[in-house]
Amino acid sequence: MSSNTKKRSALGKGLSALLENADTDITSRSNETGVVGTTSEIAITDIEANPFNPRTNFEKDALEQLSASIAEHGIIQPLTVRKLGRDKYQLISGERRFRASQLAGLTVVPAYVRIANDQTMLEMALVENIQREDLNPIEVALSYQRLIEECSLTQEQLSNKISKSRSSITNHLRLLKLPVDIQSGVLSFEITMGHARALVSAGSEKEQVELFNRVVSEKLSVRDIEAILRGEDISKPTQANKKSASNTKADLSEIDYALKERLSDTLSTKVNISKSPKGGGKITLSFNSDDDLGRIMNLLNK
Repeated sequence: MSSNTKKRSALGKGLSALLENADTDITSRSNETGVVGTTSEIAITDIEANPFNPRTNFEKDALEQLSASIAEHGIIQPLTVRKLGRDKYQLISGERRFRASQLAGLTVVPAYVRIANDQTMLEMALVENIQREDLNPIEVALSYQRLIEECSLTQEQLSNKISKSRSSITNHLRLLKLPVDIQSGVLSFEITMGHARALVSAGSEKEQVELFNRVVSEKLSVRDIEAILRGEDISKPTQANKKSASNTKADLSEIDYALKERLSDTLSTKVNISKSPKGGGKITLSFNSDDDLGRIMNLLNK
């Protein structure tokens, strides 16, 4: 098996497979046990940030909370670094913990030390980034784009390697076609991914930005955007429409839409949520084959 094949296989299993590979581990070579996964204490001043990390925004309050926790309890999960030279290391993963440790005034941190070339570094950082639960949709989209462009993957190959549906990947990548103002709105949580996905269909960039500004100023829901795009006047609902809506389905809230998006990404399949005016409802999951159904059931049983 070629080295490229090994790397691609590891990528498909996620960051943990890459980090548990003895071929990339040099920590074990500097101790008597020879066990992969042991850590070294490294001076924090000897570590530099990972230039390949697509995540550039770190919430200040969350970082300060993590810093306080580290100051009291230490680092529970070690960083992962690669050795560049004598007393010089570069982060592969754990930049948030690294920054919080600096804030906490730590002088040394526990770390796994790995051998990694730039291509492997990029793959490790991107896969680790995608696996984060608190990642912004734009950051996820940028990670997908870099894996596709810089690791020469098709969307189908990427789907298989990170266990995400192709539709989920496509929906994220479409966000990068939106004007910068709207992408910034997603990054700053002014609007949700559901809003942004709806705005993709709003026409020209000018029309998209105009509708985005209206969404922010009027606090419009995703359902409102969809109604506007159908040519409906959302400011003047008729009595007939009100009566019809009250007797059929309840509108989904922004929390409902966010839950729908999260379920879809987690299960890598299309998810529909419908609610009745009384508060009940149902969640519908789509699957393409018996194997796909089995995959979804396995995820639900975890």
